Amino acid sequence: MGYIRGSDRYQQTMFPEVIDDYITEENPVRVIDAYIDSLKLAELEFKAIPADTGRPPYDPKDMLKLYLYGYFNKLRSSRKLEAETKRNIELMWLINKLSPDHKTIAEFRRNNAKALKNVFRDFVKLCQKLGLYGNELAAVDGSKFRAVNSVENNFNREKLEERIKRIDEKMEQYLSELNENDEAESDAPKHTKEEIGAAIAELSARKEGYESMKARLDETGETQISTVDPDSKRMKQANGGSGICYNIQTAVDAENKMIADYEVTNHCNDKNLLAPMAKSAKETLGVDKLAVIADTGYFVASDLAECITNGITPHVSSEYESVTFCVPATAEEASEPQQFSNQGKNVFIRERNIGLCPMGCVLYPNSYRESINAAVYSNTKACRNCPHRAGCKNYDRELKVKMPLSEFTKQYNDSGLHVKQITYSADKTLLRKRKEIVEHPFGTIKRHMDSSYCLMKGIAKVSGEFALSFCAYNLKRAINILGAAKMLQVIRG
Repeated sequence: MGYIRGSDRYQQTMFPEVIDDYITEENPVRVIDAYIDSLKLAELEFKAIPADTGRPPYDPKDMLKLYLYGYFNKLRSSRKLEAETKRNIELMWLINKLSPDHKTIAEFRRNNAKALKNVFRDFVKLCQKLGLYGNELAAVDGSKFRAVNSVENNFNREKLEERIKRIDEKMEQYLSELNENDEAESDAPKHTKEEIGAAIAELSARKEGYESMKARLDETGETQISTVDPDSKRMKQANGGSGICYNIQTAVDAENKMIADYEVTNHCNDKNLLAPMAKSAKETLGVDKLAVIADTGYFVASDLAECITNGITPHVSSEYESVTFCVPATAEEASEPQQFSNQGKNVFIRERNIGLCPMGCVLYPNSYRESINAAVYSNTKACRNCPHRAGCKNYDRELKVKMPLSEFTKQYNDSGLHVKQITYSADKTLLRKRKEIVEHPFGTIKRHMDSSYCLMKGIAKVSGEFALSFCAYNLKRAINILGAAKMLQVIRG
């Protein structure tokens, strides 16, 4: 029986005269090339740093093409990218047979974190021109991405105290052994005096380091310290375990499940992240109004109030059918609060450093409780005279806001304040759409694009790294929806 046979590897073959013949017109690499050539990189704040030897730097456009192609094709490591430049026909075509070494490739990503996020936002603007964003509804959610820091190199107060205790016990054992050696007549002790002295010195140095970290926790009010990547935190994960991670927030447009904006945070949960994320997405999309949906982890009355006062309509899952609270308003919008609800919530107005109770009373900065690292806002006089005092629980008469002690101040501004009362309830129909909108990008990026973990250290650099991941994801979506030919037509036209 005959078989299909390949060509003889020793047979002389005439390759095409130009490498361009290998790249079809529908190849996504042509879109990457055309798009990056259309960018004005100086306006996006890219930096080209000459080598220490004085050799001219590589063109930032070539380096950006290399990285965007890599993230598009599941290649994030600078060493893998260096290897691909020597054997990948598409990359040879894309960057004109250049082959930077892996250190040069890594330095470009490290030095241009802010510029890479600017490229992500520029591509969002391009996709808006292509009609790929609905600009009306976005889903906000966060996911944990593993940081460059092991659990062993993360410490909280309990862990530090336990380590210090173990060191003290070990040092006590060595000192006891030293005394026994002095009293014993044996010429061959278990450890020599010099060995014991060296061990005690090493233990003392480690203990000093642990005590220094413990003092830092006391000084800053933080609950944990990571020694390899100081910005990363230990967080609970969906599988019930925990890991050292970053909590990366995204706002995903409902039209085509494309990412409108993102933010890298080290918050261990999603509380107080809805309003910043929603406002950033609204600004990036350049719209006057936007509806956002989120899960119950984002339910904070202060965030809902901030969204509403900034032209954003929030729909957040919660255990309540409806919630009453007050928000700042113009003189024309102001209304006298009429109803009281046991499901009313206090809100924090950050720009004025005050709180508002559901009946419109101002809560003033009162004290700071270091035990919970929170500022306390209250108004004893208003609560005493409130007709609904009996139905209001004691703990609802105070507003506690998590913040560092260094940010707490008793200065406030309540002059000219007008308020209106709002009874908030989420649209259940929209909430049912949340998962199908926001989970798609995270699943694709973590599994298909192999970006479930970070390669960089520090929030700023990780933000630049994920700018490439999210830009590559949006590029894949755009090409899958419109096709490479349409994309090229718009970019070149």
